[in-house]
Amino acid sequence: MGFRVLVAGGTGQVGSGLVRALLATSSCTEVVMVNRRTNPVAADPRLRQVVMDTGAANFASEIAELARTCSAQGEPLYAASCIGIGKGSRQWSEQDIRTLEIGVVGAFARGCLAAEIERFGLLSAAGSSVNSWIRYARIMGQKEETVRSLGFKRLAIFRPGIIAGNVHTPGLLALLGRLVPGPFGTFDQDDIGRAFVGEFLHGREGTTILGNAAMKQRSRADLIV
Repeated sequence: MGFRVLVAGGTGQVGSGLVRALLATSSCTEVVMVNRRTNPVAADPRLRQVVMDTGAANFASEIAELARTCSAQGEPLYAASCIGIGKGSRQWSEQDIRTLEIGVVGAFARGCLAAEIERFGLLSAAGSSVNSWIRYARIMGQKEETVRSLGFKRLAIFRPGIIAGNVHTPGLLALLGRLVPGPFGTFDQDDIGRAFVGEFLHGREGTTILGNAAMKQRSRADLIV
């Protein structure tokens, strides 16, 4: 049976990788990208973009309305958040980062849940913890807790280490990261996208945390169902 996916952050580096992975999956019948502005997209009839003000007070309700419209097509609808700061995070204030990573992502997730979406994928980062002394890792942990508290039937949290293939990651850093074992080492951007798809298709109920090793396994899963 086919499925559809609602994607926030689909024009970013990791989000673009997810969109490519979805369009390469024959059972994915539609990818709906929620964007803040109109962007050039691949010429694929299964791909469309919907422009919304992600900072608006009614963003969550607009997401819910959009999701219900997608679900009305009769196929299962899943959702993914690949929203992230990208380049220049050190120049952002903590409040601005929280507004994006917790406020916008949280509103997107609430809208998805209100429309009864059961499978949700969330991009986070290695080392995420609400108790971390590192600002970014602490906010990522808070973002995870915000989404986990909503109670999705199936929630997959992706925690990559150094992301290779990302224009925001210096090439030398990505290269050196390949020498680092474990969750903080380098992981290829397109494999994150394939891991999202693999988890949508083959994941289990409850909350699943996927670090580099688990994402690698999921990225190699059969994406044809």
